[in-house]
Amino acid sequence: MAHVQELTDSTFDETIRSSDKPVLVDFTASWCGPCKQIAPILEELAGEQADKFSVVKIDVDANPHTTQRYDVMSMPTLILFKDGEPERRLIGARGKHNLLEHLAD
Repeated sequence: MAHVQELTDSTFDETIRSSDKPVLVDFTASWCGPCKQIAPILEELAGEQADKFSVVKIDVDANPHTTQRYDVMSMPTLILFKDGEPERRLIGARGKHNLLEHLAD
């Protein structure tokens, strides 16, 4: 079963660029209530949707370079990367069904 991998400023680019499928990045923070609400949903998606996309997370406080580079101002911010490039951005906690709707092609 796939799990949500944690990235850092130093591992972000390599992980995103080397993926052969889209990567959903959860920009999160330990103090963020909505981030804690969405975390179990993202864990479920990591397992259930592993054949379609990967799910990773990055702590905004511990990794300011990547956070600033993608202009992340609110948590949680989810960015779907395809071929190493940001394609879709979702801001705020959402239910599983809503997330899947917004991530579908």
